[in-house]
Amino acid sequence: MTTEDKRLAAAWFDAITRMCDVTPKGWRAAHGDALALVSGGVIPALNVAASTTPDPGLASRNALDEAAAHVAGTGLPWSILVRGDASEPVAALAARHGLTERSDQLLMGCAAADAVLPAGPVGSTLIRPIGAAENKVYTGILAEGFGVPVHVFESLMGGDVLDAPGITGYLGETDGHLTATGMGVQGDGAVGVFNISVVGSARSRGLGRAMTARVMADGFAAGADAAYLTPSQEGLPLYRSMGFRVIETWTTFSAGAGGPR
Repeated sequence: MTTEDKRLAAAWFDAITRMCDVTPKGWRAAHGDALALVSGGVIPALNVAASTTPDPGLASRNALDEAAAHVAGTGLPWSILVRGDASEPVAALAARHGLTERSDQLLMGCAAADAVLPAGPVGSTLIRPIGAAENKVYTGILAEGFGVPVHVFESLMGGDVLDAPGITGYLGETDGHLTATGMGVQGDGAVGVFNISVVGSARSRGLGRAMTARVMADGFAAGADAAYLTPSQEGLPLYRSMGFRVIETWTTFSAGAGGPR
């Protein structure tokens, strides 16, 4: 793992921490080198007990156990995240909290010099930055793009999140219809790419690529020298083609269907 990779991993944790600070129902707490990161939403991946150190030893596992109890106490759907391939003691820790479904989460990074960005807009699509005054519209399109009810994101994107320092939301509009969302989080010399979504009727037109490129380009123009994101499996080919590479593979534990929240 290079120094640059470590920097981007730290930037991701910093971005999530900052978003928990500004999300209306969010909060965070440090437990040694583990973090309790709570958005207040109903998505397990957004209420997390996270170890910030790869291959946590006994002291770090104890800290992670404390963070897990803190997050579990909210009653919200939640998860545990560790950097790297989780050891058996970490898996046992997660199981004690009722989290037995194990999956990988990739962290990808792209140096500005390696970025492959499209030369211009896609057809008639206009991408524009927005502030908190449009958060209801943004939340609606974000939810539609991910195919979930609006309430899933309402508690995350309310308040002044989109007016917070270093956070910029984006809306894409095609032929008079809102079609895509994105969000950039600037900090630690890097820009994080979040909330890339495209509504079903506008997919397969390059809008996801265009939105990602806009977030990256604005971040680079503001002084970032690299970008990072956590992709879905479906998004991997797109992000690889734009210059991203996998820099770390993390392990998450969640309750799975029928398990405790």
